[in-house]
Amino acid sequence: MKLWEKYFTPASVDEATALLVQFAGGARIVAGGTDLLVEAKASEHEPFQALIDITRIPEMTSIRADDAYVYIGGGVTHTEIVKSPLVLAHAICLAESCGVIGGPQVRNVATLGGNVAHALPAGDGTTSLVALDAEAEVIFQGTRSWMPLAALFRGPGVSLLNPTRDLLIGFRFHKLGAGAGTAFERIMRPQGVALPVLSCAVWVSLDGAAFGEVRACIAPNGPVPTRLTPVEKLLAGQPVSEDVIASACALARETVTVRTSKYRATSEYRVEMADVLLRRTLHQACARAGLAVPA
Repeated sequence: MKLWEKYFTPASVDEATALLVQFAGGARIVAGGTDLLVEAKASEHEPFQALIDITRIPEMTSIRADDAYVYIGGGVTHTEIVKSPLVLAHAICLAESCGVIGGPQVRNVATLGGNVAHALPAGDGTTSLVALDAEAEVIFQGTRSWMPLAALFRGPGVSLLNPTRDLLIGFRFHKLGAGAGTAFERIMRPQGVALPVLSCAVWVSLDGAAFGEVRACIAPNGPVPTRLTPVEKLLAGQPVSEDVIASACALARETVTVRTSKYRATSEYRVEMADVLLRRTLHQACARAGLAVPA
């Protein structure tokens, strides 16, 4: 079965963008291909006119940092993220989330950009990026710019980016400051079904023995990835204690919008897991920030 007509390996973002323009809707970007090629095989459409392989573009396949940000190219694999000293130092939640995607063979080729580009609200890498308040660098309608990660999502599997015209270059998030920590937890079906029952990522910044700023994301929680804003507001300024965390978890149970799914679990069970996962990640993130939650 023929899936494409031509295959290109550009060496720069400009070259990749020029190829998208050249084929005027007939080309697709590919990196790991773990989603794109499976979808192509399952469909009955005509072969792509061209595949544009971005794995030889340095800025899309590297992890780097400056004084303020950590940058991750859209073509960086999950395995590379899990092993990156920069990610482990500044966003261990992202390493934890990328470490549970598929199996080792999938993680060795699948990319963070592909995870986000498919716009699934339960994407594990996406969940952590939301908690990290990450931005995405894109070429959208011919213009290169940074935009909030959440702006890329329009619905389940529906992205702002046109896969035949636009390009997701990479991501950035702030380095982890003193007194800050992150954590990620996921629960999945023991049969090995790849879909998470529920995932949770948090970022906390402590102000002495109190919560300063908190960012939390539980997914899937609605049609697009979203932060738990009411929970974040409740925690801000409150002492780090079991009682405060219990109140936050109770509020999460009231505000998450999960549904019963034959592939995941009942809504009732998933609401219970929202409580469990938020509690675990808050404890872990606080400990990593330098303060164990008092018993």
